[in-house]
Amino acid sequence: MDSIFLYIGSLLAGILGLLWGADKFVAGSASFARSIGISSLVVGLTVVSVGTSAPEIIVSINAALDGSSGLAVGNALGSNLANVGLVLGITLLITPIPIYRHLLTEESLVLLVITALAGICLYNGVLGRLEGLFLVLLSVPLLIMVVKYKKSHPESSEPQTIDSYPINNALLKFALGLVLLLVSAEITVWSARSIATSMGISELVIGLTIVAIGTSLPELAASVMSAIRGHHDIALGNIIGSNLFNLLLVMGAAGAINPISLDPAVFTRDYLAMAAITALLVLLLAINLRNNNRTAQLPKWAGVILLSAYCLYYLVLWYSTTGG
Repeated sequence: MDSIFLYIGSLLAGILGLLWGADKFVAGSASFARSIGISSLVVGLTVVSVGTSAPEIIVSINAALDGSSGLAVGNALGSNLANVGLVLGITLLITPIPIYRHLLTEESLVLLVITALAGICLYNGVLGRLEGLFLVLLSVPLLIMVVKYKKSHPESSEPQTIDSYPINNALLKFALGLVLLLVSAEITVWSARSIATSMGISELVIGLTIVAIGTSLPELAASVMSAIRGHHDIALGNIIGSNLFNLLLVMGAAGAINPISLDPAVFTRDYLAMAAITALLVLLLAINLRNNNRTAQLPKWAGVILLSAYCLYYLVLWYSTTGG
């Protein structure tokens, strides 16, 4: 009995270390990139965007190296579910979010395409090395396209505020953050596997639930604070961007490192639930932009719907893993 408390405490410590490490890692790398002449816009769209997914990426890589394929894929799919259902749902309950037509016609369209590609990769129950590598490499042209578009359409971007530090301090923050990420990821994967073994549940379920929610906390904090401060485009943009990187880098890296054989439920239950809540988000955007207005709002009732859908998924997950 004492062991389970040790594992739970270690998991919480690992997740906190991931969050703190990601913060230092992003601050240091963004400040360094800015100090060598890279624009705040480019830094914000690349370093900062990828950095918010750093906990998921590092956990996924560690899990794949340790042979915990279920944990790696569960973390990616579960984080996407949490980002839309939990993070965006809570953010909308705090304040309605103004939305812009480009979120529907551009960002959401890309997210739907990448979600469909991820489904094709998972459909046969195997995420192979070539499929994983394809997803990882796909993130490169995607980032280039985003940067080029935002440069040519600056009106569609919120101004990026990057904290500046002396180069030595920036490199120190970067190194400290990276070490914290690596150590904390090892602790997180070890404790998650230990909890799964002790409680007789699959690593996949731990990845879909505890680890996914824990590693989604940066998105929750960033989205809530952005919405409160009035940077509404950032609040929704963070979630869409994070979900893209979760599918391309988090899940892709796991498959590229170690080919993964998956339970059929990963596709029929978890992937389809993630695809459904993604489609629900796009539908809510379309409904609230239906009058062809350039801008509209995602109201608080949309947050209730997303949170309800997320809770429904948990009921399905609980029922399917316990037999009712």
